[in-house]
Amino acid sequence: MRIVVFVGPSVERDVLERILPDADFLPPIERGDIDRLLAEPVAPDVIGVVDGKFLHAMSISPKEILKALARDIPVFGSSSMGALRAAELDLYGMTGVGKIYASYASGALDADDEVAITFDPESLRALCVPMVNIRTSVEELRESGRITAGEASDVLDTAKSMYFPERSHSNIRLALRRDGWSAERAAEVQELLEGSTDQKRADAIELANRIRDLAAAS
Repeated sequence: MRIVVFVGPSVERDVLERILPDADFLPPIERGDIDRLLAEPVAPDVIGVVDGKFLHAMSISPKEILKALARDIPVFGSSSMGALRAAELDLYGMTGVGKIYASYASGALDADDEVAITFDPESLRALCVPMVNIRTSVEELRESGRITAGEASDVLDTAKSMYFPERSHSNIRLALRRDGWSAERAAEVQELLEGSTDQKRADAIELANRIRDLAAAS
């Protein structure tokens, strides 16, 4: 079985390689990538989409994914571009995986900038923090009582007001200071955010596990 996964800054590639040792891992998906795969002598049996390009490249179109589905090739999506496309195409057979996909599918999230980040094109290292990860972190911290409801609201409003490439834990701390938070509390919250769940990463790992289970059952 040929498995192809498009992945970038959401999760370290070696983490997914341990789950899917025989898969082909390709950089974040862009327009034309699935058409090229389908034109190869041996087309993939399963496609996983985690990360995708936009801004400086054309994003993958739903029509391309529909072509793969029309050939009975299962397509899984999670975390970032994969979650967005899965929420658009789950009615047509694309399989969405993880909490981020579920949030888009339910309508709890609807803005693309929730998952948008910039990344180093060479190392694929993320250069900012996605809003969706900040939401997960804030919810965890509020539920555990480590931040108050008011603090949670301040952090979310502050992060959402930023242009997505500028979203970082340190910039959130600085903005909270400008809004009147004490330096000590702003630093404490930054440290708490940095130690919280990376939802994009968790969903990408879940996608790999789902594909592994599919391969094992076939």
